[in-house]
Amino acid sequence: MEMREIEVFRAVMQVGTTRKAAELLCVSQSAVSQALARLEKKAGLRFFERVRGRLVPTREAAALMVQVDRFFTGFEMIEHCIRGLKTVGLARLTVASFPALGAGFLPRAIDAFDPARRNMLISLQIMSSRDVYQQVMAGQADFGLMADELPVDNLEHSVFLEIPGVVVMHARHPLVQRRLITLEDMAAHPFIALNPEDQGRIQLERALGLQDLMLSPVVETPYSSSICELALRGVGIGMAHPLTALDFQPKGLVLKRMAVTVNARTLLVIRPGAPLAGTAKEFLKAMRIQLQADVSSLTAYLDRPS
Repeated sequence: MEMREIEVFRAVMQVGTTRKAAELLCVSQSAVSQALARLEKKAGLRFFERVRGRLVPTREAAALMVQVDRFFTGFEMIEHCIRGLKTVGLARLTVASFPALGAGFLPRAIDAFDPARRNMLISLQIMSSRDVYQQVMAGQADFGLMADELPVDNLEHSVFLEIPGVVVMHARHPLVQRRLITLEDMAAHPFIALNPEDQGRIQLERALGLQDLMLSPVVETPYSSSICELALRGVGIGMAHPLTALDFQPKGLVLKRMAVTVNARTLLVIRPGAPLAGTAKEFLKAMRIQLQADVSSLTAYLDRPS
């Protein structure tokens, strides 16, 4: 099969019709249809069902698209890197992070690091922990930050942060005067929960089960930022990553300690055999300084009088 056929397949999967794919690729609609037909013939598979004039992707198409996206992501990263080298020479750093630390903490660290003064470009890529693992493993990121939910035996890794989760709530919630939120409190109120497979939720439900208690989830989400936003809107209370929750505190979100410790661990991952450049080591130092400042701010907030 040819690269052009894969490009056409990807375009159709992205935009949904041969007409839009043709416009995207600047070719005729018939050229798109012919390329898809050739691809299906060479593969011996049907990637689209023709239903009332529309193309409906098959399960085989969905499975192929996962691999195609990975290929094109790597290709686009190479192009992006080349453009970066033209503009800023070798002073370039790519950091991949899961959302809990990528949305607030890392921008603060970058601000303190001041890449403009150092004549360098930092590429901050925020993605799932699984994608962080893949990016670092493929050498597309200098290092990554990820939750400890996946095996990382193939990467050099260390604990960057281990910190207890916090309960978040609206400023007018009935529990707002409590200094410590108990398991009974969490079981008694509508709860905004992390997804069932999340290690933090697993720890929390294990502790609840020991006391014959259960959560009453009203929403499930993979991200602490979503929990904080929902809590701000009064949907319920939830357990969130404390550094993510700290970003929402200026908006009025209330953070509380929990009576049970549910730790959130962040791993720093590096590709084996790929020593960090000097700029990467300098930025890691800046990250650790910012981490100390954030943890101090969090502690001061949690210890203040109610």
